[in-house]
Amino acid sequence: MSSEDYLKDISEIKNLMSKSSRFISLSGLSGVLAGTYAILGAVYAYWLVNKSERGYLILDGQIFRLVLLDMLIVLVLSISTAVYLTTLKAKKNGEKIWDATTKRLLTSFLIPLVAGGIYTLIILKQQRYGQTGALMLLFYGLALVNASKYTLGYVKYLGITEIILGLLCAVYPGYGFWFWVIGFGVMHIVYGILMYFKYEKQ
Repeated sequence: MSSEDYLKDISEIKNLMSKSSRFISLSGLSGVLAGTYAILGAVYAYWLVNKSERGYLILDGQIFRLVLLDMLIVLVLSISTAVYLTTLKAKKNGEKIWDATTKRLLTSFLIPLVAGGIYTLIILKQQRYGQTGALMLLFYGLALVNASKYTLGYVKYLGITEIILGLLCAVYPGYGFWFWVIGFGVMHIVYGILMYFKYEKQ
């Protein structure tokens, strides 16, 4: 066997091992669209709050409920888009969309995310609004880092970036809205573009 054939075999074995241990069908375009949805949702929330008489949110106010609905719509659109585009990519690549690796990825992602979501709701119930943006970024970042071992490397770096933004948001709570826009909007678009050009562009 020539050295060229030997290297080719090693490369194929490495690819097979990667496919068996990592979920590699994540769509870069879904990241771009999720970031776009987040920015559009943030623009609408900003407009809602600034046109109100108070100019800020309270938990039992109508503006808060509209902002909450706005965030829920962004979340549903982002998840739906990610599932749809990722499923298309998996079918195109002849990969399974639901297997043991996917289950491990979702479990690792959802545990810190759900815990963070519940804690954020508790904080809101106590009318401690100032740190909610920081908590959302922090727990989302932790969820990404926790799940990154089961998927592509850029997810880990996105998670670390979200954690850093969350900490900065905690230090400067007055700029929480802008840190949220950067974290959930801009960084998702950057991540999606990097994913697309590295893994999807032919």
